[in-house]
Amino acid sequence: MNLFPSTTARPVSIAALGECMLELQGQAFGNLRQTFGGDTLNTAVYLARCGGAGLRVHYATALGDDSLSAGMLERWQDEGVLTGLVQRLPGRVPGLYLIELDDNGERRFHYWRGQAAARAFFDTAATALEDQADALDALYLSGISLAILPQAGRERALALMARMRAAGKVVAFDNNYRPRLWESVADARYWYGRAFATASVALITADDHQALHGLPDLASAVSAAQALPVPEIAIKRGGLPAIVGGDGQWQEVPTETVARVVDTTAAGDSFAAGYLSRRLRGVVPAQAAAFGNRLAARVIQHPGALIPRDAMQDLMQG
Repeated sequence: MNLFPSTTARPVSIAALGECMLELQGQAFGNLRQTFGGDTLNTAVYLARCGGAGLRVHYATALGDDSLSAGMLERWQDEGVLTGLVQRLPGRVPGLYLIELDDNGERRFHYWRGQAAARAFFDTAATALEDQADALDALYLSGISLAILPQAGRERALALMARMRAAGKVVAFDNNYRPRLWESVADARYWYGRAFATASVALITADDHQALHGLPDLASAVSAAQALPVPEIAIKRGGLPAIVGGDGQWQEVPTETVARVVDTTAAGDSFAAGYLSRRLRGVVPAQAAAFGNRLAARVIQHPGALIPRDAMQDLMQG
């Protein structure tokens, strides 16, 4: 079954829902580099870079009315991300996080996001995302998108997912799981279960699925992911081959070897962008996953969530 829109003369539109924060990179009390990032925003930027003229990428979030929020909006627009679905909330500010890296490029995060504007995205009676959903072809969100919202906001997000899937749209859910964002494991499992039941595409990081469900090993996590009630599933396993398919039919797609891993930030986010950028253009899942692996391999060879455009020029579409 083809879940994705057929190729048409018009561009395909996708909205990514979530939170972007100010990002600091480096060592505490040492040299720090300031930029911005967030899982779904990272995916939106890489989608815009790789999708070409045939893909219109919107980002849906809430920001404040401060200069930092304005600066982020300008930079997203420079990347080709459409910002008409962004809400500006007076008196609010973006969240902030610091990434510390070990010698192997693995990350440790510190967050300051309690009063971040994105948490209040659904606090209004209606959002531009909900109002314009009928004009979209696809929606992308993650476990973090749900985690930052209050319960009423999560219900609105799930209702939007259900509405869009019922209308034949692509609804992609990425399982990014951050335990500290949830009140309890049971709470996270409840909302993830509802999201998987509503999604048409699941993008699974196997070790996140293992952590969420307390599974003994990665193989158990893969088996559990393959049993999810989602028509199309792509499973990421770090350096091991990705697994794509559904309905009992699975293919392994090898990752690309890199000489040195500099920073694993946004590895999964960029895979999601590569995968969806190709699936939305009608490419079959295995080939889409191969491109996702290629993009992720490029990203982890550079520091930060968003690598320079000239470092991936050969992967970008005109």
